[in-house]
Amino acid sequence: MIPAVLLMAATFSSCEDYLTVESPDKLTSASFWRDQSDAEAGLAAAYSQLEYYIDTWEFAEVKWPVEAFREDVVTIGADVPNYPNWMELYNFTYTNGNSQFSSYWSNNYRGLSFSNQVVQKVAEIPDDRIDPTLRTQIVNEARFLRAYYHIKLLLNWEKIIVRDHFITSQDDLSAPLSERPDAWDFVITDLEAATALPSSHDSDHLGRATKGAAYAYLGLVCLTRAYEEPANKSEWLEKAVAAFDNVTGYELVKDYVSMFNASNKNNKESVFELQTSLSTANGTNYRTQLHRWIGSSELWGWDEILPSETLMKEFRKEGMTATTGRYDSRMYATVFFDCDYFNDGNGRVYGYDFDDWFDNKDRMSFRKFMPADYDGLTSNYCAINIPLMRYSNVLLMKAEALNEMGNATDAIPLINQVRDVHGDMPPMTGTSQDAVRAQIEHERMIEFPLENWRWYDLRRWGKTAEALRAAGRAGYDDSRAFYPVPLTEINTNDRLGETAASEE
Repeated sequence: MIPAVLLMAATFSSCEDYLTVESPDKLTSASFWRDQSDAEAGLAAAYSQLEYYIDTWEFAEVKWPVEAFREDVVTIGADVPNYPNWMELYNFTYTNGNSQFSSYWSNNYRGLSFSNQVVQKVAEIPDDRIDPTLRTQIVNEARFLRAYYHIKLLLNWEKIIVRDHFITSQDDLSAPLSERPDAWDFVITDLEAATALPSSHDSDHLGRATKGAAYAYLGLVCLTRAYEEPANKSEWLEKAVAAFDNVTGYELVKDYVSMFNASNKNNKESVFELQTSLSTANGTNYRTQLHRWIGSSELWGWDEILPSETLMKEFRKEGMTATTGRYDSRMYATVFFDCDYFNDGNGRVYGYDFDDWFDNKDRMSFRKFMPADYDGLTSNYCAINIPLMRYSNVLLMKAEALNEMGNATDAIPLINQVRDVHGDMPPMTGTSQDAVRAQIEHERMIEFPLENWRWYDLRRWGKTAEALRAAGRAGYDDSRAFYPVPLTEINTNDRLGETAASEE
């Protein structure tokens, strides 16, 4: 349970002349941080904001519309037109008053508030009340989370407010937007500190940040900056590769679909993973209805998000060249669709053939992030973990950085490793920088549907408009590359017209 004090960004007093009497049995931000137990509880609160605080349905209804509806690999289901704020995201007609990305913005800043409390307050706990080694680890985990929340904001907004300390006064609530390089610098400093984290955790602490996670996100930031700051591209690419080189101890999982259906949680490929659970002990709620949101109506879902024809075309691009004699194996692990594989009498769609469910309709439905079996499908709730960073992402990002450095030779084996293990596909053809670049774009498109990397990839490559135009997605222009600062922030922050640099 999250302590009540952590659910308040700050508590303010405007009149010092009145007698103030504090209840000795009520927790405040000053009295809560007493010992090691409080430090661990505070850290748990900071983790709770990952990818929108786990809620039965709101978890899916914020994350995927905000992150995925812009992408060319998905299309909307029949229920989406009932939600104007979702349609605005899909059609690029949103204003700064859109409730979905406003909620996304607020959630990440709430995570930053919690993280900053841990960074500041745990350092102040007396030495005789907390193990010094654990203190350092907790602070470094909070710094990782602080970096992570800033990254999520920077991937979706061009300029953000960097929150580098716990807010304790009304004056601090209003703050200017930071220049993008300055924000990235702050993130890198936190991630570098987090590289001191342990390489792994015991079974009681699965899902907590590790050294590998810190290096993986550090590599992501450096790779992103290589494109955003072309004058220093070589420097940032070198730093990206150096960071990815330190993501060790992981390996690709052969059973691709198992990473997304709750049957293989926290596996050897998982670098950082959002934890869920069906348990409701002590009032906790880490279960969701994600399978209802992802599922098509034929699979008893709400018909919100579906695979696009663009995605299916990309899956078929190399033909039936897999060692299985079929298309790339990731296609069958990602999508239920009308084909011999799903109609062979072996009950591959929850004990039945595809046609039994879809009544011979030419429909497609995501398999990814759906339950593994019929019992899971019939359940009203699910506990499917969300891999936030996988080792395949590290390998493909490293291949991209190497190729952009002119080293296609070292990039190709990394690409082929992912193709072989996840796709049952033969080695790629072509050895030039352009051929490797095109292959990386193909692999990332079919490796990460519903993991919501596609938008950030396209923007990094400068191909967003081209891709959306090819997919028939009207309404986009480059003014929509980032979301606008939410109206809720504008209405409460009277310093948004300034820049952070003007404070110096």
